[in-house]
Amino acid sequence: MLILQNITYIHQDKDLLFGNINLTVNRQDKIALIGNNGSGKSTLLKILAGLLKPAEGTVKSEDSIYYVPQIFGQFNDHTIAQALNIDKKIKALREILDGRMTEANLAELDDDWTISERSDEALSHWKLEHLDLSQRMESLSGGQKTKVFLAGILIHKPEIVLLDEPSNHLDNQSRTILYDYIRSTNNTLIVVSHDRKLLNILDTVYELSKKGISVYGGNYDFYAAQKNIEISALNETLRNKEKELRKAKEIERESLERQHKLDARGKKKQEKAGLPTIVMNTLKNNAERSTSRMKDIHAVKVDAIAHDLSQLRGALPDVDKMKMGFDNSSIHKGKILVTAENINAGYNGGLLWKTPLDFQLISGSRISIQGVNGSGKTTLIKIILGQMIPRAGVLHRTENSAVYIDQDYSLIDNSLNVYEQAQQFNSGILHEHDIKIRLNRFLFGKNDWNKQCVNLSGGEKMRLMLCCLTISNQAPDIIILDEPTNNLDIQNIEILTAAINEYQGTLLVVSHDSYFLEQINIEKVITLN
Repeated sequence: MLILQNITYIHQDKDLLFGNINLTVNRQDKIALIGNNGSGKSTLLKILAGLLKPAEGTVKSEDSIYYVPQIFGQFNDHTIAQALNIDKKIKALREILDGRMTEANLAELDDDWTISERSDEALSHWKLEHLDLSQRMESLSGGQKTKVFLAGILIHKPEIVLLDEPSNHLDNQSRTILYDYIRSTNNTLIVVSHDRKLLNILDTVYELSKKGISVYGGNYDFYAAQKNIEISALNETLRNKEKELRKAKEIERESLERQHKLDARGKKKQEKAGLPTIVMNTLKNNAERSTSRMKDIHAVKVDAIAHDLSQLRGALPDVDKMKMGFDNSSIHKGKILVTAENINAGYNGGLLWKTPLDFQLISGSRISIQGVNGSGKTTLIKIILGQMIPRAGVLHRTENSAVYIDQDYSLIDNSLNVYEQAQQFNSGILHEHDIKIRLNRFLFGKNDWNKQCVNLSGGEKMRLMLCCLTISNQAPDIIILDEPTNNLDIQNIEILTAAINEYQGTLLVVSHDSYFLEQINIEKVITLN
């Protein structure tokens, strides 16, 4: 069992990340921990793992905990054994087997005589049998590094496992092994992930936000259905509040018009009655004060409704606030853009693919490129873009415009600020005011326009990239997405999905995220072997 009591975490700059988190995790619970980027999911996992200390509160557990971190190169200076925290045991075992059975070595080994065999079996389970424990982590791919830490579960045999984006760098084969583990294990699991297929395997969804943790008693699809109900109710309340605001403004206008007519009739009667000037001025001042009071009363009511409306709009998910507006007018569906006839790429003097590739890219089609890590997906993209020539076969390309968007959004120039980056895609048709309207549509307000692109999160870079595409005079004939969901939270994946589904051109996607591929209506798969 894992118990969190009043957990609060404050950044070094004194900003509150989350506060008063109370949570009880029972044995064999399988929990998905989700939330927007910056909500503190990874921080909370590190607190549970004992790697960070909260500003307030306590974490209690009598069970052993194992933590699989999100991989971004932070272990490059470690050997595999060091990363798995078994290097001292392995060293002690080897020295004992070499005849140096010292008290220090026996104490370090702590009767764990099977540590070497378990390590070999664990690495083999994750298809890493070719690796040596003394090998440095920097020599491994992102997927291999993740699998090293996943192998640690079999080595350490903990009761509680914390997983931070475990499927991020894994190919489909490795994801299948991960999914099978999650389904079959008796471990208690807390998983941070944007992989919705993985999230659907878990029993309960915990959503972390500024408000704390909200519990949804089901998998991700159940959570999404409940959120849709909440959003539908919010939209209905929003519509009702908009009607209320229009009605209040209408009543305000009618009341003031009626008051003006009454004042005008009263003035005519007073003039006919021949009242003295001083009396006329007094009556005029009284009428003006009455009208002013009426204006104030209506203004307060309208302002209050407008304030409520603003708060309701602020509570809408970002995907519901955005307007994409791709200009697809130049795209001609059915046009053949690329034809590949028995093409193959070169690799160490030989050919890369066992089976040559034959395919066509037809305008408006949606195609996924699939293959294990190292199968040549990026190579094929370069061939399609005309950046490489195939070693064998023929590739025919008609005149077309293509945009290649990698997972790091390298088209974004980190030396520019947000507004300058948007201007880079302006063909000269849009004025400054129009550019800023487009940026607002993609949730970049006035305070963001001077923000340096280098400081943007993955989700922000994705939104800015989409904004730049809408600023261009015409949508490209082909958009190529290379692992587009790797650095995005679920909310930003939904934004990307909505944008891509408005685009009418040719879509070519490299992704291991089967849920995302289903959502964007992939029609055909090119499989590399």
